[in-house]
Amino acid sequence: MKRVFLSLLFLFVGTVLSLGQAADGKIKNVLFLISDDLKASALGCYGNEICQTPHLDALAARGTVFERTYCQGTSCGPSRRSFMYSRYTGDKGVTLGKHLIDEGFYSARVSKIFHMRVPGDIIAGTDGQDVENTWVEHFNAQGDEAHTEGLYRLLNQNISTRAPENRQSTKMPYRMFASVVSDGDGSEQPDFKAAVKTVELLRQRAASKGRFFVATGFVRPHYPSVAPKKYFDMYPLESIPAPYVPEGDLDDIPKLGIAKMTDESSGIGKYPDNIRQMWADYYATVTFMDEQVGKVLAELDASGLRDSTVVIFTSDHGYHLGEHHMWQKSNFHEEAARVPLIISAPGFEPGRSLSMTELVDIYPTVCELVGIGIPEEVQGTSVVPILKDPVAEVKKASLTLNGSGRGLRAPDWAYMRYKDGTEELYDMINDPGQFTNVVNREELRGKKVEMSELLDKIEKQVKN
Repeated sequence: MKRVFLSLLFLFVGTVLSLGQAADGKIKNVLFLISDDLKASALGCYGNEICQTPHLDALAARGTVFERTYCQGTSCGPSRRSFMYSRYTGDKGVTLGKHLIDEGFYSARVSKIFHMRVPGDIIAGTDGQDVENTWVEHFNAQGDEAHTEGLYRLLNQNISTRAPENRQSTKMPYRMFASVVSDGDGSEQPDFKAAVKTVELLRQRAASKGRFFVATGFVRPHYPSVAPKKYFDMYPLESIPAPYVPEGDLDDIPKLGIAKMTDESSGIGKYPDNIRQMWADYYATVTFMDEQVGKVLAELDASGLRDSTVVIFTSDHGYHLGEHHMWQKSNFHEEAARVPLIISAPGFEPGRSLSMTELVDIYPTVCELVGIGIPEEVQGTSVVPILKDPVAEVKKASLTLNGSGRGLRAPDWAYMRYKDGTEELYDMINDPGQFTNVVNREELRGKKVEMSELLDKIEKQVKN
């Protein structure tokens, strides 16, 4: 019995030492993968039972799934700037890539990391708002987007045609309702090209044996929804439910809390089946993106880099697809502010966490994992304690900001305060869909004050 006990003790100690060594010194490299306009609830590993995301689900099974991660900016530009600088607003300090270069890393961008206009910069193959000193090398991934040959649909106007003319594209008002069932095999798509280039870079890095930071941006499922036909065939309309929206859902949401694009303002509300088709088309491009992620992860294994590389997958913000009759992003509701975050790091056990986290936390987490200092301008908090223990907490709430006001997400409550003084308060335990704004309930007056004061406190802390 004593011998068995000692054997188990040595095994336990050896495992702990192995995990400590991996966390302290084994992680040499960083692979950062970001999707565009991806709502967390679209992924199988976040509970979606319709959308097929086998490669991201496999990554989740090997890593930590963060259930409560929120963006700091509600549109592409501010959000991407926030996590690359780890600043709630602005660009004080140096970017993550520049910091890693200064520490001896090779740093490369493939496609969209800082803001690029989709479709504008993708069609043109241009850099967008890239910060050049973040990278040793950078590569764009061009695509024809809505001009891709195939069946074009403009769902808010109930248009379906193969004609190449008059397609909603760059800067056009209804481009977010466009999709193309491509005639191609997918190799003409920007995400396919991004995966090919990333695979090439990983092979080069494996041969060089130097430390690297490779950041790859996939533009799907950002509009237009473009993918080969087989991905659309996976989601027949009869399999897609409409989003549940209760009667009078917008009545208790302040004007500044309502998205600019709604069922009514866009016209898609006149075509209920097309609302479901938007979901089907979104899912098709999510699955196409997931397949490209799978190619990259397969190369990471094939090149022998998985055991020395932390893989981080996320999105810049979520997306409305008719929930609350709203479309797109740029507000503080759960569908738009919550993002997926999966971190698979050598030496850490898989897990799921309900702890509050933010996109600004990625930068300091990378620094701690690869063993370098964290610049003083960084405002995020490393989530390594959560990787070690999924119930650990690193912050009380997540802050999201835009020109209309501020949003605060705590574990059990969501609070929004707008620049005109209007507010929203939601009980996220009993009302996770945020259907009932309880901000004016007398019995919850104390909770509103508590959340308002916490918002003021956090915002004051980040204004430095």
